[in-house]
Amino acid sequence: MIVKKIRILSAADVRAALPMPKAIDAMRHAYGQLSAGKAVAPPRQHIATDRGVTLIMPAYLPERSDFGIKVVSVYDDNPNLNLPRITATVLVLDPATGAPKAFMDGASLTAIRTGAGGGVAADLLARQDAKTVGLFGAGVQARAQLQAVMAVRDIARVNLMRRTAASAEQLSAEISEWTDAPAVNLVRNSEQVVADADIVICATTSATPLFDGNALKQGTHITAVGTFVPEKREVDTTTIRRADRIVVDSREACLEEAGDLIIPNAEVDAEIGEIVNGDTPGRQSDDEITFFKSVGVAVQDAVAGAAVLAVAEAKGLGAECVFD
Repeated sequence: MIVKKIRILSAADVRAALPMPKAIDAMRHAYGQLSAGKAVAPPRQHIATDRGVTLIMPAYLPERSDFGIKVVSVYDDNPNLNLPRITATVLVLDPATGAPKAFMDGASLTAIRTGAGGGVAADLLARQDAKTVGLFGAGVQARAQLQAVMAVRDIARVNLMRRTAASAEQLSAEISEWTDAPAVNLVRNSEQVVADADIVICATTSATPLFDGNALKQGTHITAVGTFVPEKREVDTTTIRRADRIVVDSREACLEEAGDLIIPNAEVDAEIGEIVNGDTPGRQSDDEITFFKSVGVAVQDAVAGAAVLAVAEAKGLGAECVFD
């Protein structure tokens, strides 16, 4: 008799198994495989209900046998029920048998892998001497994006603005306890966020642009990860027009979902995976303004999930469930 087992992994297990530097390496592989045409990743399915939308995101990467499916739901009224606005789970499958191998918290994995994607972009597109980050947002993704940038650049200062002072102050206090913590400058308006920033991170749910693109200095790199629908955008048309390089995680996904690019009818210069693979260059001068847009792609979840499971099996993380 064959005993069937599945490993159940909590958010804490996921975080323990996937530190940011490891996640950044995993995302390099995921992006590279996607842009090289070596991944099976059908467009994600959107299933709407009366209260929200659920996304189903499968992917298979044959080179390392990474195979997974993420189910993520976005329900705007959930906070009124003391529930998170976004919930997610990831299922890791055995490509040889189709059997489930692990079931893990998807919210923590999504935060880490999305942050790590921004880290890859910053490493390839931000100036080597970047020291100051302008940060829009004070939620989970803002934290992950900042942690990823700090993993690839020596960040000395963060200009932080949030719609509510309490959340900005809470994040500032948290950052102060990180290893090699940058100084946090709590600012009152968007121009102060971006005016001297070398890297600008947009990680909000805003439906309208967060800042005036004229305020950007030459040489700035911008990463935008907060919106993933055609009618919403975090950056304005001026930012897109000023950008010397527009880079995305997936042309197909971004040109279908990213209002940041759809509204100004922007032309994409490259996928980040094409830069990873050496097919196109990254930053070419210190004066370039570079822009990276990510809507999230399923290969990130499949690769991250496989990385988490490998560590979990080696270290005995989580709990095994036996079923027939």
